[in-house]
Amino acid sequence: MTIKAVAFDVFGTLVRIERPTRPFRQLVRALHEAGRPRQADDGVRVMSSVLNLRQAAELFGGVVAEHTRLALEADLIEELRSITVFDDVAPTLGALRDRGIKIALCSNLAAPYGPPVLDLLPIKPDFCAWSYEAGAVKPQDAIYRYLCAGIDCRPDEVLMIGDTPEADMLGPRRFGMQGFHLDRRPHASGAEGRLLSLVQVLDHLG
Repeated sequence: MTIKAVAFDVFGTLVRIERPTRPFRQLVRALHEAGRPRQADDGVRVMSSVLNLRQAAELFGGVVAEHTRLALEADLIEELRSITVFDDVAPTLGALRDRGIKIALCSNLAAPYGPPVLDLLPIKPDFCAWSYEAGAVKPQDAIYRYLCAGIDCRPDEVLMIGDTPEADMLGPRRFGMQGFHLDRRPHASGAEGRLLSLVQVLDHLG
C-alpha cells in the first residue's frame, strides 16, 4: 500500500521537556487537598478540551488559592520554555517533505502545549490532530478519524509513530492505519513494530 502521510506523536517522539513541572497534575493534587476527590478521567477531560489552568479548575468544580494558581502558571511557563527538539527530527521531516509525504501531528496534550511545539519544529506540519481540538484522546477512534479527515487520507494511507505502544501503534492499527512504537531507550532492542530511531520511519513508506 502507498503511504501518503506520516503522523507523529509529539512529546517523547519529536520533542522532550527538559525541566518537567507538571502543572496540570499539580492542579489536580491541589484540588484534591482542598477536598475534591480525584476522578479517573481527570487527565482525559483536560486533554480533550481547550483549557488553561484556571478553566481546568473551573471544569473540575474546584477552587485553588490565587497564589497557588499563579505559582502553577509560572511552573507552566518554565516547563514550556524547557521543550527541546530531538536531533533526528529535522532530517526525518525534511526527507518526508522531499518525498511529498504529508506530515501531521497527533498528540494527547493540554491546550497550552500545542503552540510552543509548532514554534520549535523545523518544518511545519500539514495538519495537527491535537486532542483538545479533536475532543478525543488516543487511542479513541475519534481522534484517528479526525486526523484522517484533516489530512484527507484513508486510514491505510497513514503511518503513525510515537512512544506509547497502545496510543501510537496498537490503536492506529485497529483503526486501519499503520502504527509503530518509537523506543528511544539506549538499550532497547528491535522488535516487530518497534523503531529505535525516528529516521527508521523512512524504511516503512513502501
